[in-house]
Amino acid sequence: MQKITPFLWFDGNLEEAVNFYTTVFPNAHVENMNPMTAAFVIEGQEFMALNGGPQFKFSEAVSVFIRCETQAEIDYFWQHLTAGGGVESQCGWLKDKFGLSWQVVPNVLGQYLGCPDRTRAQRVMQAMLKMTKFDIAALEAAYEG
Repeated sequence: MQKITPFLWFDGNLEEAVNFYTTVFPNAHVENMNPMTAAFVIEGQEFMALNGGPQFKFSEAVSVFIRCETQAEIDYFWQHLTAGGGVESQCGWLKDKFGLSWQVVPNVLGQYLGCPDRTRAQRVMQAMLKMTKFDIAALEAAYEG
């Protein structure tokens, strides 16, 4: 059992949300679910969820960060998490149909932005700011100049 576990609040659609998340991620499963609560695991990360009602909504103040090795991974998560009413945002951010914010980010981005050559890093930053879904080839092109 993890010491710290994200706890998600849903408005009557807990079962739908948990089923959605555990089908989007290949390494995911439901540990237990009843009409009020659920425990599920995505890629080794435990989550708890509650059918709490309409009082609280998700906001961008909290997001789930997905590290991706390849463009195919980015494309897969982007397509699946925006399906059914999700909303694209800027710089790799999106909201799924339940309003939960996700960041779908290539691992190389941190390396590029942290490059000691600030000219290279700045080119990557400028390219990134023009993107919704990340394009690894375009980031690499900006890095290479």
